[in-house]
Formats: sequence, C-alpha cells, structure tokens
Amino acid sequence: MAAGDFEDGLAAFKAGDHQKAVRLWKLLAEQGDARAQTLLGLMYANGEGVPEDDAKALCLYTKATKQGVAQAQYYRGAMYAKGLGVPDDYVRGYARVSIAAARGRADGKKAKAIIAKHMTPAQIAEGQKLSRELWGKYIVPFQKK
Repeated sequence: MAAGDFEDGLAAFKAGDHQKAVRLWKLLAEQGDARAQTLLGLMYANGEGVPEDDAKALCLYTKATKQGVAQAQYYRGAMYAKGLGVPDDYVRGYARVSIAAARGRADGKKAKAIIAKHMTPAQIAEGQKLSRELWGKYIVPFQKK
C-alpha cells in the first residue's frame, strides 16, 4: 500500500463513494496507518459506508491516538464526554480534547470549554493532570527532536 491509497480513499470519500474509501482505508488501518485509522473510525462513528459502530470507532481512534494524532484525540475525547461506546466520563473527555486543543485544533478548544461547563473544579484539575500524563505518553514520543 502506498500513500496514494490514502489519497485515493480521501478522494472517494469526498465523492461520496464510501465503500471504496472503507476498502482502501481498512487495509491501511490494519497496516498501522494512523490517518486511515482516524478517518475510518469517523466513518464507523457516523455510519458512513459501514454500519454505525461506536466500539469500532473508539478502537480505531485509540490506535491513532497512540501514534500522536490530535484529530483522533479530539474524537476520542468527544466519545467519552458524550458516552458514545463508553460510559460518559467528563474527565477523560476533557483530557483528550485538551490535547487536541494544545495541538492547535479549534474544535478541541471549543469542546474543552463546553465539557468544562459540566465539571467541578476538582474534575477539571483531574482532567488537566490526566492530559499532562497522556501528552507525555502519546505526544512527546512523536515530536521532532
């Protein structure tokens, strides 16, 4: 599989050919391509080209977050905050979207503020602590030295 397969999947997705996008990205995701894992997860979360399956979406996002993908952190955080495929957990959701926000994602910044409105100061502190731990585990190893 080449980088062209990811781009072909993206073009197919944008053209509405979700079956082709799934076929291309599934193979790449199985080979560890974090971009394909993230977007295939989004397709499972939304039921685009595949049956809606929050558990599969979360699994794919998890694989991508372990490779430092901010977009996957955002989606995973949103799932925790909304209780999609997992018990709702504002602390975990806040921690994940905080990472996405720190990596420059505007949607992460918005989500962080929204989730914080549902949290106590102690929960926010716990979410900040978890975010720092996750940053060290999943972001630092992928930063260029």
